[in-house]
Amino acid sequence: MNIPWLDWAKQIQAISQAGLTYGENGYDLERYEALRKISVEMMSHFTDTPMDKVTDLFASEQGYQTPKVDIRAVILQENKLLLVKERADGAWALPGGWADIGLTPSEVAVKETYEEAGYEVKPVRLLAVLDKKMHAHPPSPNHVYKMFILCELTGGKAHEEAGLETTGVGFFGENELPPLSVERNTLEQLQRMFELARGAASEVLLD
Repeated sequence: MNIPWLDWAKQIQAISQAGLTYGENGYDLERYEALRKISVEMMSHFTDTPMDKVTDLFASEQGYQTPKVDIRAVILQENKLLLVKERADGAWALPGGWADIGLTPSEVAVKETYEEAGYEVKPVRLLAVLDKKMHAHPPSPNHVYKMFILCELTGGKAHEEAGLETTGVGFFGENELPPLSVERNTLEQLQRMFELARGAASEVLLD
């Protein structure tokens, strides 16, 4: 979802963070800090969120700013897709989450599937790398790349009790999908994952 002021705020924040990282002149550093404050004020004004909270969530990183990476595992069993029910919004999503430092994308997919759903899986191939801003997700303060990895079910069983982040586990057919957590995945994306997972070709969906 394209919201101009949100894109501008994120770009100003990225420019200011790069300047604070590589700038050496004291006057320039002051200007970059002022730019960062403007980006925080924009986010706070348009989202009605306190400045200190926006600073913590949006403008507290150091170093050159890059997109965050979200990893999602795509697991089909008898032509049904594994989804988990998110505690945060009560809707359903592919197992996954933010990429972890020190782990490969495949390792993140394996870890998140076991933690959220209880199943053991083996990564097979990459299905898609999508820019979140190009899809029908709610507005986000972060620039996010989403990686969808096809995995093969190898063992384990569905969690019987609710976890820290999820409250349910299930397999769903293409025409019986439950309400989706659109912050994490959209209907169009899951429909494409069904197609790509069933295909024998190694096509990777980009952007």
